[in-house]
Amino acid sequence: MTRTLPSVEPPDPCPRRTSRDVRRDLYAAGTAAALVTAAVLVGRHIQNTRHTLSVGWPPVLGSWQPHVGPGTPSAVLVAVLTVVHGPALASRLPWRTLLPLAWGTSMAWIFSLALVDGPRRGISGRLTTRNEYLRVVDRFHDIPAALDGFTQHILIQSPDNWPAHVAGHPPAATLTFVLLDRLGLRGGGWAGVWCITVGASACVAVLVAVRVLADERAARRAAPFLVVAPAAVWMGTSADAYFAAVAAWAVALLAVTLTRGSLRAAAASGLLFGLVCYLSYGLTLFVLVAAAVLFLGRQRMRARPVLLVPLLAGASVVPIAFTLAGFDWWEAYHLLVVRYYQGVGGTRPYGYWVWANLACAVLITGPATAAGLRRAGTALLRRPGDPANRPDGPRDPSPATARLALLTAAAVTTLLVADLSGMSKAETERIWLPFALWLLPACALLTRPRAWLAVQAALALLLNHLLMTGW
Repeated sequence: MTRTLPSVEPPDPCPRRTSRDVRRDLYAAGTAAALVTAAVLVGRHIQNTRHTLSVGWPPVLGSWQPHVGPGTPSAVLVAVLTVVHGPALASRLPWRTLLPLAWGTSMAWIFSLALVDGPRRGISGRLTTRNEYLRVVDRFHDIPAALDGFTQHILIQSPDNWPAHVAGHPPAATLTFVLLDRLGLRGGGWAGVWCITVGASACVAVLVAVRVLADERAARRAAPFLVVAPAAVWMGTSADAYFAAVAAWAVALLAVTLTRGSLRAAAASGLLFGLVCYLSYGLTLFVLVAAAVLFLGRQRMRARPVLLVPLLAGASVVPIAFTLAGFDWWEAYHLLVVRYYQGVGGTRPYGYWVWANLACAVLITGPATAAGLRRAGTALLRRPGDPANRPDGPRDPSPATARLALLTAAAVTTLLVADLSGMSKAETERIWLPFALWLLPACALLTRPRAWLAVQAALALLLNHLLMTGW
């Protein structure tokens, strides 16, 4: 017999209110679409007249090139099956079955989309370009020496300066691919498989976190949206998918720590948070998401403050190891800022990218997320006992909805801080993948999930088949 789970959003007895909510969802999605349209039109004008954006198809790094490839049939098949059967399976399958199914389907979706551009370009090719990590694997034959002298090659005028992505990240990113090479998993093909396989597990981490912080029903409703997210277009072609998964599991294990009091989960979460900071400088902003998780689990932390000990101990392992090896994180970050403005970061106009970056966020999360975030925002603003809670007006959000809304609000805040910093001008369809995954759970608040899923999948397919993305 199928077990019935409590609903995140109880059935609304007032059709008039439901109809109004749907209209507002459509307005939010339409506003998001208008933002993307404006970013395309304004961006093309700036690029054609001033040539300062340094992207082929603003606001996305890529070019207009309609095409199909060997991954097209499987991508369409995964999309159709997920739209038709995803919501029902997510609501009925045992939880232990749902998680591996979500991981496997997410991998199939990402691999299929990557193969639309062909196996050489879509999976292995982009990780072997001149700016990527694999270009310097041979320079790490002596790993301690390479780490000790890492900062000496960050600036453009430095001798044997690092390629852009190597210079732009702490050395744990490059070291990952060096270790894969040492294990015999050489070349772009294995690197691509690693990033996709690990990156696809991020959806499982987000589901685990949503389940323990909000409730199981919310996680189940969010699952199909995490599986067929438009972000998959870029998760199959960049190392940021791997970074996103590490950050997601750090947050998920922190959530498990605070809800179940697990010392092992605390140590593992701390270890991954430390690693995140040495994979990407920008991912230190995940401290804001972690703060939201700590707030939601504050009662457990007050009851068992000892949980902080393994958490902080785990978080110190990676920083201590790299510092002892001679890598100075703060020195490297300050040099990176100089390097950033030495390159195209110094010519890309902040006035355009500060809002066009948000259009990129729409493209990787989809219009359904815009509608879901509208509902999450409404839940945060609505308080119990509000006079507006009349029969035909907005009702009090359930505790699960409020917790889910707070989690997504933390992710939105993190993304906005990254945007305002000026260190993410362009290419945020790739750079913001770790943040974007935490916006998608807001889709759990939507009614008519199949229609929204169809829109999400269609957007991903169109982006992948109409554009030849730079990542």
